[in-house]
Amino acid sequence: MALDADRIRALHAAKLRALARSVLGVDLAEVSGTDDGALAVVADAEPTVLCLAQERPQRALGGALAMAVRTGCDSVHVFAENHSDVLARRAACFGTAPTVWQIDGPSAALAGAAPRPTEPAPPRVPELVALLGVAGVEIAVEHGVITGEVEGLEVARIVAVATSSGEDTDGGDPDEPSVVWQIEVGVGAHDREAFSLLHAGEPTPEAIRRVAEVVRIHRSPGASPHPLNRMGAARWLRSLLLRQPELVGASRLRAASPPLPRSGPKESAPAVAYGVRSDGRRLVVVTCVGIDLDVVPFAADARLLLDPEAELVVALARRDAHDIVAAMATRLIRPAEIVEIDDGWRTTTAIGH
Repeated sequence: MALDADRIRALHAAKLRALARSVLGVDLAEVSGTDDGALAVVADAEPTVLCLAQERPQRALGGALAMAVRTGCDSVHVFAENHSDVLARRAACFGTAPTVWQIDGPSAALAGAAPRPTEPAPPRVPELVALLGVAGVEIAVEHGVITGEVEGLEVARIVAVATSSGEDTDGGDPDEPSVVWQIEVGVGAHDREAFSLLHAGEPTPEAIRRVAEVVRIHRSPGASPHPLNRMGAARWLRSLLLRQPELVGASRLRAASPPLPRSGPKESAPAVAYGVRSDGRRLVVVTCVGIDLDVVPFAADARLLLDPEAELVVALARRDAHDIVAAMATRLIRPAEIVEIDDGWRTTTAIGH
């Protein structure tokens, strides 16, 4: 039987109390359990924030740092069972680095930082990339996956399909299992599958154009509320900056991979771009729409992936430029610049990431 939300929060709070006692020798008087974990502030000679990163742990560091900003704490401890190495890598980007603990049963040990992230090379399929270009969509490559987008929303993807043994489709041994690369059309895996069933045999460029036109209608300034302009708002903002890089002080930008692969186009997450300023200084830009307390740790990790020596800009919709996010940006060893973007580029309806 599934636990209700209140019970889950209470269990998270109890877990953080137990870890604080066994690892740090601290008895917590007050703990706030949340859907994702728990938070507490130790009001001692050195005020300390304690955080349990239970659900979505890779996105927990920002919430802990936000609490530290609110309460004036410099000391932060984060406990996690999963992704503790990613949290430790991100924590090391801050001047006063939070301490990250890997939970091991009732206790915990200091977490080691994950190595600098790398990404696989995309497949060599120039003819399919050319088809995406002919269809008039934006081409993005992230973590080795090639997609076609309209205003930041994926409408097509190049995927590998297994072939039967004996076919020599990739120049290898014809007796070995192989794959063939093809374009699938649609927004997300289920939409691509449905589209292929309904439109089997339709010329791919025409199929992409049809889907792209529908998406383009809904992802235009002032469009009526619709699921297609609620998804991937951060990527929509990135699409604007790729066309107008001067909005963030760049002379040119290209789409780039996030620190961790997305689960799909419906996942809420910031988007990343890489480029240069007019004077040649290299620049990593992270876009975000909606209040996302984890955007600064995410952005710091994106810089590690792309170019650790680059300058870092976090571009936010103007109404989302919260003072706490700006304060976290100053805590980085190499602080990030916050740039506010006027909201006229999208529908006026409140939408998430």
